[in-house]
Amino acid sequence: MSNGIFNREQLLQAATKPGKLWDVVVIGGGASGLGIALEAVTRGYQTLLVEQDDFAKGTSSRSTKLVHGGVRYLAQGNIALVREASIERGLLQKNAPHLVKNQTFIIPVYSFWDRIKYTIGLKLYDWIAGRLSLGPSVFISKKKTMEALPDIKQEGLVGGVQYHDGQFDDSRLALNLAQTIIEQGGVALNYVKVTGLIKNERGQPSGIIAEDQETAAVYRIHAKAVVNATGVFVDDILKMDNPSAPKSVVASQGVHLVLDKEFFSSPHALMIPETSDGRVLFAVPWHSEVVVGTTDTPVGAPSAEPRPLEKEIEFILNTSGQYLVKQPTRKDVLSVFAGLRPLAAPKEGTEKTKEISRSHKIIISPTRLFTIIGGKWTTYRKMGQDMVDAVEKRMGWAATQTQTRHLQVHGFAKGMDWNDPFYFYGSDAEKIKAASNGHWLSEKLKLNKAQLQWAVQQEMARTVEDFLARRTRALFLDAKESIRIAGETATLMAEELHKDKAWADAETERFTTLAKQYIL
Repeated sequence: MSNGIFNREQLLQAATKPGKLWDVVVIGGGASGLGIALEAVTRGYQTLLVEQDDFAKGTSSRSTKLVHGGVRYLAQGNIALVREASIERGLLQKNAPHLVKNQTFIIPVYSFWDRIKYTIGLKLYDWIAGRLSLGPSVFISKKKTMEALPDIKQEGLVGGVQYHDGQFDDSRLALNLAQTIIEQGGVALNYVKVTGLIKNERGQPSGIIAEDQETAAVYRIHAKAVVNATGVFVDDILKMDNPSAPKSVVASQGVHLVLDKEFFSSPHALMIPETSDGRVLFAVPWHSEVVVGTTDTPVGAPSAEPRPLEKEIEFILNTSGQYLVKQPTRKDVLSVFAGLRPLAAPKEGTEKTKEISRSHKIIISPTRLFTIIGGKWTTYRKMGQDMVDAVEKRMGWAATQTQTRHLQVHGFAKGMDWNDPFYFYGSDAEKIKAASNGHWLSEKLKLNKAQLQWAVQQEMARTVEDFLARRTRALFLDAKESIRIAGETATLMAEELHKDKAWADAETERFTTLAKQYIL
């Protein structure tokens, strides 16, 4: 398993080559940044993406794992967003079938009125999706609902409404997008932090000052257009351009709990459309466990490692307990994770976070710094398309057409066996299986040494966290088990990265400290 084109040292050399002028530099390696960089490189632009941490380190690895049209947005009357997301959901399933599965959801119905309301609402949902619908929604009887959802309370149950949405692995999609950018001739780098903007004589951004987080080397990288796609941190970059720039985003925190399948053994996902705080609650099968969430809590200053609040944990446990036969408690939680949504700051400051539009917004500063805010994983490709259109128009470049609508993402493979623990590698799975020699790091999580070697050599994993949180999902699926294997993981990674024992010890300690935050 040679390093090939995903060698970080070689990519860093290419990115920082003296005299190199990039067409587009994208700051931020989450869903929006990766979508923009892929859009730009496939249209023929010399494209560089830099991320200060690891790809999808922030919000983009902490979603509810849904590729969805947005049933909740339908309830808010945002038909345009539902239409856009439904189309993108269909395209993403076609472009990355190894990561996006057609997931059936069931809403348990406890009144005649709810039966009518949800059946009509979801028929509208199907109609909006048109040809890209993943399947028709139907009302199912009480008997069928009980058979499909054996773990939910049956008292007062009238039946259920079954519908289809997409379910995926977010950080794996991010990695595959970074690989696709590189395969298309672009450069995508993790652990490169932008510390300032280079300005031309007219005060316009003409590049970035960037620091390699591994060596502390500082580079001046020149570009015709600079795009700020840093999610909840966009204001940091906007202030580099204009120190008096107004606040453009507010952060809303979403928390998820991961439980054992014993609490919810169904292959269908559960959707509770109206909770006590007016949100929806999901219980979604994911890998070997079930993800339950989410919340929508305004937070102050964003952080790279957001902490769930006690009230959020209690809300999810209590709300899920109202519907599940077996009530989950704190000790049953295998992992808890929080992500921050970057929402456009409301002008009046009166709107609740759940009422602020989830659609994306492009801001072009007077100096020509391009910034994207809002959006969601499902529409990452459209966000990229809209941004590159905006760059072309503002820069006076000739308009080009999107090339990503039917572009196969790295790892593209059809007919996945979703029970295969290696399914998320797609077309790479057979190579990893062939290199596996039965050396399990964790039999429980189905992690082996070959996966670690692959992560370092082919997926730019640089830390234990990169491997256990994002190249595989160990930290999110079982935080205690991931701590147990951290030491061996660090020792093996040190061999691959040619690091010493001190590095391995420091990495083990760093990861263990982090992982303890995922345990209640």
